[in-house]
Amino acid sequence: MEQAYLENGGTALLVDLRDGDAVIVHWGDALPAPLPDAALLLPAVPRSNFDVPIRPSLVPQASRGWRGAPGLSGARDDGSGYSPLLTVRSADATATRLDLELEDAVARLRVRIGLELDAHGILHASAELENASDAAYRLVGLELALPLPARAAEVLDHAGRWGREKQQQRHGIAHGEWVRAGRHGRTGHDATGLFAAGTAGFGFGRGEVWGIHLAWSGDHRHRVERLGDGQTVIAAGELLHPGEVVLGAGERYTAPELLAAHSTEGLDGVSARFHRMLRARPTHPRTPRPVVLNTWEAVYFRHDLDELSRLAETAAAVGVERFVLDDGWFRGRRDDHAGLGDWVVDADVWPQGLGPLIERVEALGMRFGLWVEPEMVNEDSDLVRAHPDWIAGPAGRRSLEWRHQQVLDLVNPDAFAHVLGQLDALLSENQGIAFLKWDQNRDQTELGSGGRASTHAQTLAAYRMLDELRRRHPDVEIESCSSGGARVDLGVLARTDRVWASDTNDALERQLIQRGTQALIPPELVGAHIGPAHSHTTGRTQDLSFRAITALVGHFGIEWDILRASDAERAELAQAIAYYRDRRELLHSGRLVHADDRGPSSTVYGVVADDRSEAVFVVAQLTLAPDEQTPPATLPGLDPARRYRVRFGLPLDERGVGERGAPAWIAAGGELELTGAALAVIGVPVPALLPEHALLLDVREVR
Repeated sequence: MEQAYLENGGTALLVDLRDGDAVIVHWGDALPAPLPDAALLLPAVPRSNFDVPIRPSLVPQASRGWRGAPGLSGARDDGSGYSPLLTVRSADATATRLDLELEDAVARLRVRIGLELDAHGILHASAELENASDAAYRLVGLELALPLPARAAEVLDHAGRWGREKQQQRHGIAHGEWVRAGRHGRTGHDATGLFAAGTAGFGFGRGEVWGIHLAWSGDHRHRVERLGDGQTVIAAGELLHPGEVVLGAGERYTAPELLAAHSTEGLDGVSARFHRMLRARPTHPRTPRPVVLNTWEAVYFRHDLDELSRLAETAAAVGVERFVLDDGWFRGRRDDHAGLGDWVVDADVWPQGLGPLIERVEALGMRFGLWVEPEMVNEDSDLVRAHPDWIAGPAGRRSLEWRHQQVLDLVNPDAFAHVLGQLDALLSENQGIAFLKWDQNRDQTELGSGGRASTHAQTLAAYRMLDELRRRHPDVEIESCSSGGARVDLGVLARTDRVWASDTNDALERQLIQRGTQALIPPELVGAHIGPAHSHTTGRTQDLSFRAITALVGHFGIEWDILRASDAERAELAQAIAYYRDRRELLHSGRLVHADDRGPSSTVYGVVADDRSEAVFVVAQLTLAPDEQTPPATLPGLDPARRYRVRFGLPLDERGVGERGAPAWIAAGGELELTGAALAVIGVPVPALLPEHALLLDVREVR
């Protein structure tokens, strides 16, 4: 087989397999027949260079003239095998999948690669390394690289910190490497999520974009590299620590899956492919995403059955459907200094167990959820007093504490079995627990087990625990929370039902956090809650309207002591909940779109139904506008030929409207009818909003 052509979902791969190499010649839109002959597409040989044309292989190799980062790196104890020459030994192709086996017969290494295009145009790329020698092989890294054409001029990724995750950053692609590495022992608050390259000036709805994601919850790196000859790759792989993966005779290492998408419709086009792929999974939630109330910012560690029962009654009255009891329910847990690892209900606080609260929640028509943090321990815990050796880290000393806690060594089978048994008993004895908020609150930069680095093994152990718990309790939904958004990736999402995007519920921060998170993950899988008026993470104070509208495009919830809310606030909250429940089928199935060219002071985004018959849009003023006249809100994604009626989804909050008042269509009755073409180009005139205010537009086709 000299070349292979894969096509699905409007995306195509053309792979050149001549000369024993595996080189992607084209990754992009489907190609019309006749297909090009890859043999005729070799580049010229530059001056002062190798005597044959050099191209990046799927696994780039110095032995094939690649002068950038190698795809496979490692060596044997005597130093041999440091520069493999991998040659294709077998290739098996269908219309949508290519399976390759590559081998270096001298170095005794085999690499198996699978490339598959799914129905949504997502490329699933897998790689496995086998040591075919009796001598051990110390793996440094295994990455797959995808080529970028010369027209890919800019790279966009996401960075951040606790309380400010998934912030866009972009710059031009120049000679050298742009690397986004994560060394947290978990995905990390600064993890990029979607890592993308595109043509100059690409935006949400314009330009050609190539995006990748490594489906992995441990240490990792994503990178773009351009060599001096102009050849460019985008790549990702697990970041391994020294001595972490040593393959004995016949042993194999499986790399995390690399997912990749291409679109000629900007970032939103790439996001749409990922969203459709996730929604098509058999494990994707099929029931409407319930309105959540989480008790953390209402009571913190102050657990009292009577107060929590009153909170549950108030929650049910405004339309809440899931009531989640947060941290503080287990033995010795009166603050964050003690108790982690002892997953037994505290009899001093809950003398009758959790049963009375669960029963009250269920009697009110809600489901009950509970917070856990199974991967962490406090040194002040019965578990650590009995098993101090179960703390992960380097041999002979403790790692630095983080929030008074350490990581439990789940690679240790006894520690794993103990925690799994406690969680299994908790769920078995409390059948009403329908949801777990699974937290993981610290970085661990030197994870170790048995005296050697263990981030890779610890990540796999966490996956096994989630998988086994779900097998035993298939009806319990799980949220991935990691001090907010520090474990948001498609590796953990394969085992959970939603992610918590950030520990901040400040709506201003949430606007950009949710935008960055939803670049990869659809809204229904991203927890988005209304916090109290005064944010405990930022100190800002915001009106309820802004907080509610911000939370609507996500999995909507509340994290606020609504017992202390006024009657007017509870009425406004109930109205927002009713709107969410009425429109969540659209919000959680349609295409997420963003208007380009708004600048940093405001944002317009929305969800458009797949048949383009209806939509919901948010117009949010983030900071003081640079211009006196607020530009109209252009609404992308609608059918240009159809006519739509625009109304407010929730009443306009007059507190957020500047002195200039409302545009004519609002003053004339609050309805506007325009074609989709006019809405996309001319837009909807909007009031001059003050900073940290938003309005909600409900758009429906006029039939």
